[in-house]
Amino acid sequence: MMAQRNYFHISRSAIGSTSPFTMSHGKPHPIDFNNKQKSTLREHNGLQDIAPLVQSVEETPEPIPTTIKGTIPTWICGNLLRNGPGKFEFGNQQFNHWFDGMALMHRFHIADGQVTYRSRFLRSDSYKQNSEMNRIVVSEFGTLAFPDPCKNIFQRFMSFFERMKPTDNTNVSVIKYKGDYYVSTETNFMYKIDPCTLETKEKVDWSKFIAVNGATAHPHVDPDGTAYNMGNSYSRKGAFYNIIRVPPRNEDHDDTLQGAKVLCSISPADKNKPSYYHSFAMSENYVVFVEQPIKMDLLKIVTSKMRGKGISDCIYWDPKQETVFHVVNKHNGKVHPVKYHTTALSTFHQINAFEEDGFLIVDMCCSDDGKALNIYYLQNLRKSGEALDEVYKSIDKFFPRRFVLPLCITNDTPLNQNLNTRPNSSASAVCLSKDKVFCMSEDLYDNELLDYGGLDFPHIHYDRCNTKPYRYIYGCGFGHLIADSLIKIDLESKKLKAWYQSGLYPSEPVFVPSPNAEEEDDGVILSVILTPTEDKGTFLLVLDAKTFEELGRAKVPVNIPSGFHGTFNTLV
Repeated sequence: MMAQRNYFHISRSAIGSTSPFTMSHGKPHPIDFNNKQKSTLREHNGLQDIAPLVQSVEETPEPIPTTIKGTIPTWICGNLLRNGPGKFEFGNQQFNHWFDGMALMHRFHIADGQVTYRSRFLRSDSYKQNSEMNRIVVSEFGTLAFPDPCKNIFQRFMSFFERMKPTDNTNVSVIKYKGDYYVSTETNFMYKIDPCTLETKEKVDWSKFIAVNGATAHPHVDPDGTAYNMGNSYSRKGAFYNIIRVPPRNEDHDDTLQGAKVLCSISPADKNKPSYYHSFAMSENYVVFVEQPIKMDLLKIVTSKMRGKGISDCIYWDPKQETVFHVVNKHNGKVHPVKYHTTALSTFHQINAFEEDGFLIVDMCCSDDGKALNIYYLQNLRKSGEALDEVYKSIDKFFPRRFVLPLCITNDTPLNQNLNTRPNSSASAVCLSKDKVFCMSEDLYDNELLDYGGLDFPHIHYDRCNTKPYRYIYGCGFGHLIADSLIKIDLESKKLKAWYQSGLYPSEPVFVPSPNAEEEDDGVILSVILTPTEDKGTFLLVLDAKTFEELGRAKVPVNIPSGFHGTFNTLV
């Protein structure tokens, strides 16, 4: 078993689990509470070296077979598409940050109980220019491209005064608009891809359709195909947060982002220092934007090339500022007059949001610290021994929390008392004035989750439960700098089931419902499992979503680096 983490952030919960079981390898075994050594999954003897998981690999452009162990249910028929960095150097120059690696797309095709695998590098302009010059010529999040050494001294000097251009290295996720698949990041560029061959198709620039300078890699989609997203816009007046709506495919709007519109714009607390955000929440009638104290200094960004700094050096955590929830009516674009405040926190991934009994419920993975972006430099991920342990100790962990926002605030609303009347809910919402409510969250977990290092990369049964009350969260546990377990939380009991094997590192869990599923968790979980200790030891894991027991695995005869996000589609 892996080492105990005796340094988890536990300020929000008392120590000591009350669960009679813990989970390992997808199967329960009892805990002896009289033996402290047995009551945890890990004993701290040093984190395992994960450097092989953040190294460059070759692409596999043609489908190759995998070796099946166990059983892959024959009803699973489609593609698991994933995206992430796959090349970390050109020539003798290396990228600095995990987020900088060139986008490598993956496809696991599942049919008739068999699985094939293929991968391709995205042929972005960044990739092609870097390859042609055999050096890094396009700046990324944590890496500044230096001037062409072939230029004369004056030309190299003047190039520092040029504004840094946004990268089109869209290496974060695979998303869908109007039935087409795109790979995306957080700049104004996306690439349409062929989900079967992974060939790079059309480059799409958000700013050619609407006045935004980018969009998140985590849009939300209504049942009719209408998509919502968020993107910033920048001008001499400063920055604005923009809610974006993209209509479904129809005769009038059948091409790329045609018909997209800005639903509304929200002014930051400081227009020169807007908040960084990776995603947002959406209920049936509202879009919820979380303005967190991770700040982007626009002056530093504009002058970053002149100062010889990457974008990552222009983002900072300000724990003195509160976090603000902005609520927008997604039908008419009106911003709710009430702002919901809470303490300083950071969040990258919201879990779900829904409306019930006059409240807007927002569930998300939260940390009380906002320095994670500056942790994931490749030099940190490639450390070993005590140095790697120290990096892990320095970051706060993410845990699932629920905020309860009362929607109906009037002049008659009582002040300075908890408005949350939901049964069995420990969250609070205190009205301070007619336009400000201060909220504190409730935990959606019990203390057993502390043994797994919290939870992030959350997924739900999206088609059935997004914007609706739900029961189950699937996610990754972070007992390492990257995910090292898969977790299912039952929100009714706050108990968890987990899949964990020492030395194996899973990707985000993707839920695929079984045909004619009756219960919310009828289906399977798909996750790509990596190991730094075995060459070509990668496999696709299939878990029963209900029991969290392993059904089968498909071993891939190539190495795959650690990635970010993806999706499942039913194309065959």
